[in-house]
Amino acid sequence: MSNVVASGSESLTRQPLINDILPRLIALRHDLHAHPERGFNEYRTAKVVADFLRELGLEVHEGIGKVGVVGVLRKGSSDRSVGLRADMDALPIIEQGSPEYVSKHHGVMHACGHDGHTTMLLGAAWLLSNTADFDGTVNFIFQPAEEGLAGAKAMIDDGLFARFPCDSVFAVHNWPELPQGIAQTRPGPIMAAADRFDIRVYGGGGHAAQPHLSADTMLATSELVVQLNTIIARCIDPTDPALLTVTQVHGGFSHNMIPAEAHITGTVRSFDLRTQDIIEASLRRIAAHVPAAHGLNAEVKYHRYYPATVNTPDEAEIALQAAKNAGLDASVAPKPALTSEDFSFMLQQKPGAYLWLGQGDGSTKPLAPLHHPAYDFNDHIIPDGIAWFASVVRIQLAVSF
Repeated sequence: MSNVVASGSESLTRQPLINDILPRLIALRHDLHAHPERGFNEYRTAKVVADFLRELGLEVHEGIGKVGVVGVLRKGSSDRSVGLRADMDALPIIEQGSPEYVSKHHGVMHACGHDGHTTMLLGAAWLLSNTADFDGTVNFIFQPAEEGLAGAKAMIDDGLFARFPCDSVFAVHNWPELPQGIAQTRPGPIMAAADRFDIRVYGGGGHAAQPHLSADTMLATSELVVQLNTIIARCIDPTDPALLTVTQVHGGFSHNMIPAEAHITGTVRSFDLRTQDIIEASLRRIAAHVPAAHGLNAEVKYHRYYPATVNTPDEAEIALQAAKNAGLDASVAPKPALTSEDFSFMLQQKPGAYLWLGQGDGSTKPLAPLHHPAYDFNDHIIPDGIAWFASVVRIQLAVSF
């Protein structure tokens, strides 16, 4: 365990200062929500971010990883540095909620709270630029394209850490399953690796009334879906968490025709490289043999697009201590989630931690979950996120006396 500097009264002394900027930040969050942009197209969002940071007097760099933004704040004389990251992109979802700031872009919405994450990090930049209680450099990293397009990797490949050195990196995600005021993280894996598979079954086709004259593509595809769902239960150690879900099955265009080919798409989640290897090998074996038993062929495309998000132990402790300093009820998460995050690429490069910040409102009616068309970010947790980001900086870049 590392020696973490605590400051139990911090949340009491910082809350009034945060409240000074809160109405503006809420309005900014609503504006971002009303103007969502998908991955690598966050041009308006990036401009809003860059303009806000320049107003604070920060050194601002744009166009990193296409549309990423980094704001640099230096205080004191230390060469220590820390990176704080927020994601900016939205999802291809038709919004079903009815807030006054509903998405103006049909088919695109902030269904994961990235508008809130961006707002909280801007609030932290405001707070830290107006205080002088740290010694070193803070890199505020506003990242595009988290939702499946690996914007974090794009920023890294574009020289993120070479241009903006970070001794460690930290990120936060709102978590509707946790009540407001609760924060959790854990050392080691906190989010799963994410893989995508696409299987094409082909070589059959014919008249539906003459199935004896052709191989039945749809029957083989249906059997393949069933067999794929046995992989986790029969090929993976029951104590190793993993998941395989078929999400798409496509084939045919007529009621009286057996199609020439059909397609299966799905996702795999795991935490261990060996488990990941076993799942891929098993999927390829089953995808070859089941269609072959029907006289058909199969083509498999398997893409490991996000690695597991793995917190380093010392930084996970720092993240929890920072949450406590910010007045949150912080604890070690009992288990990781099978959702995925491209912050994992940053954690492959630097020590760091990823925190879940509760946004449940305590009502008997559950909040809409992440990626739901009725989801909305809870504005009441904006001060929690700001205070946490600032607390991380004060621990990592503590002033020496």
